Amino acid sequence: MNNIKEYNSIKNEIALKAVLEILLYTIICMCIIAFLVDGVFNDTIAETINNTDSYIYYRAVEQKPAIIATIGLFVITIVAFFIIRKNMNSLTIITTAINEIIKEPENKVELPTNLAIIENKLNNIRIDLIKSRDEAKEAQNKKNDLIMYMAHDLKTPLTSVIGYLSLLNEEKQISKEMQEKYTKIALRKAQRVEDLTNQFFEITRYNLNNMPINKNKIDLSFLLDQLLEENYPMLQEKGLNYKVTKPEHVYYIGDGDKLARAFGNLIKNAINYSYENEQIEIEMEKQEEKISITFKNKGEKIPQYKLDKIFDKFYRIDEARTTNNGGAGLGLAITKEIIELHNRKN
Repeated sequence: MNNIKEYNSIKNEIALKAVLEILLYTIICMCIIAFLVDGVFNDTIAETINNTDSYIYYRAVEQKPAIIATIGLFVITIVAFFIIRKNMNSLTIITTAINEIIKEPENKVELPTNLAIIENKLNNIRIDLIKSRDEAKEAQNKKNDLIMYMAHDLKTPLTSVIGYLSLLNEEKQISKEMQEKYTKIALRKAQRVEDLTNQFFEITRYNLNNMPINKNKIDLSFLLDQLLEENYPMLQEKGLNYKVTKPEHVYYIGDGDKLARAFGNLIKNAINYSYENEQIEIEMEKQEEKISITFKNKGEKIPQYKLDKIFDKFYRIDEARTTNNGGAGLGLAITKEIIELHNRKN
């Protein structure tokens, strides 16, 4: 809406300037003509016409206002023609500049002084175009890297599954204890493959801006208890315990499924990046209409340059991918989107 107003303002300013130029030059031309005809050459012209044909002379005197109006209209037409042609030349210059922006957006746009407003606008568009292009290129590179990383991550646990199943198939005299051990390892690796596959599907359909929010009255305190219970096996695996500080009931109008997904992502993230045998702290506070939920864990400190990117799509802290805990880099991005969707006014 603001852009439309700005464009209309520029258009009106150009039109007003053109009208004022036409009026100014017309007045100047008419003053020059009047000065020459009535001031300098009046007697000479009159005598010449009278000597040539007195009838034409007297008719010209009678029709003097009409003749002046005709001359004025002719002058306006000529002046308007040149002003419009000048503006058309400006349009050609602007069109050329736009084509140059499309071809070489790095080059600064420089227009004549009378087009300074357009020059500033085109340079702003040029900067936005460069930014959008760089963001699109970065997103494409991240997605390409992600596909490569996902292929690597899928291959690693899948190789383990095949290896342990092959041992179970080939070793006929294997003990029951070893059978159970290999089976558990193969199952755990297979579950890892399933998790990564689900994340891959998540990437292909990632577009949360169009995600519908179905709001109902929910108890966030109860929802958090459910999520912690679901993630209890993951906590036990790393020897973690948790401390929750919250009211008994905290009611909120929101989408329970999507909020469960958001809080679940935060809990899993806290577990994955915690030191073993430590405590995860969760605190929920309700202040008037605002609800604050804080998740704390003890793990490696995240550098500031990474901290600024943790909510970006497809970004993973473990860039070297030396761990099996990291996901596709969508968990925190999805969480951010869900929370922001709840804060938007419907």
